[in-house]
Amino acid sequence: MFKDFSITGSTLGILLLGLLLLTLGIIFFYRNYIKKQGGEDLKSKYQDGGVTSFLKSRNKYPEVDILSKSGPIFKYGLAASLALTLFAFSWTKYEKPVIIPDDALDFEEEIEVEPPRTAEPPPPPPPPPPPVIEEVPEEEIEEEEEPEFLDQDVEEETVIEEVEKVEPAPPPPPPPPPPPVEEEIFKVVEQMPRFPGCEDMSGSDKEKEECAKQKMLEYIYKNLKYPAIARENGVEGMCVIQFVVEKDGSVAETNIVRDIGAGCGTAALKVVDAMNSMPQKWTPGKQRGRSVKVLYTLPVRFKLEG
Repeated sequence: MFKDFSITGSTLGILLLGLLLLTLGIIFFYRNYIKKQGGEDLKSKYQDGGVTSFLKSRNKYPEVDILSKSGPIFKYGLAASLALTLFAFSWTKYEKPVIIPDDALDFEEEIEVEPPRTAEPPPPPPPPPPPVIEEVPEEEIEEEEEPEFLDQDVEEETVIEEVEKVEPAPPPPPPPPPPPVEEEIFKVVEQMPRFPGCEDMSGSDKEKEECAKQKMLEYIYKNLKYPAIARENGVEGMCVIQFVVEKDGSVAETNIVRDIGAGCGTAALKVVDAMNSMPQKWTPGKQRGRSVKVLYTLPVRFKLEG
């Protein structure tokens, strides 16, 4: 009977308020009833009623005995408890529907995207110019003097001086390590990165990719805050955010490629930056079976509801 019975938060508040007013009404009703019955001179009424009547009424007169109404009050309490339980189990919290534009991932025109940085080495320096050979005039050519030979014979009277030992020079310090090679950032890979939420589903990579795109759109347009200044001035259009999906699935190097102004680009950028706070990270892109960095370009549309 109550299988499809559901109520919203506002309806639940109205029902609880009605139940509270009904309970207060019953309390005031019995208070006025007892007060009205107790207005009579009950003592004089039961004074000549005999011993039996006196013993029955020495604690409570029958007209003002509220305990005689305990049966209906107990039944009302059971009904109220059952109603509260039913309301609690039937309370349904409806999520606000996410409005996703039909052409959310379509580009209106060709967008010039900055090519990804690669790890290509710089071009080698040009070769040095060949040496210039100049002819020396004959007047400047000096004749080589004959070498003078010294007598190196050692005799008994010859005093040999001790040569001071010279410590060898320390070896030169090792060269600094080469700078780290920056990994290549791909724009298109064999398996593009996917938004989390669809990896456990059964199906092909194409089906998972379509599911991931839908999950990503739901996330973006659920968390996107339309700037107040843009709403007041009727600013609509498409912003383009560019970011890199790292090999571990995190989002880095976020950048606004196109901005329509009025704070829309910043609002879209905040939603993308918040992806690193999600419970699950992106599934990184793969090239030849290994995870690589991939440049991702995302259009975000701002459209006022009519």
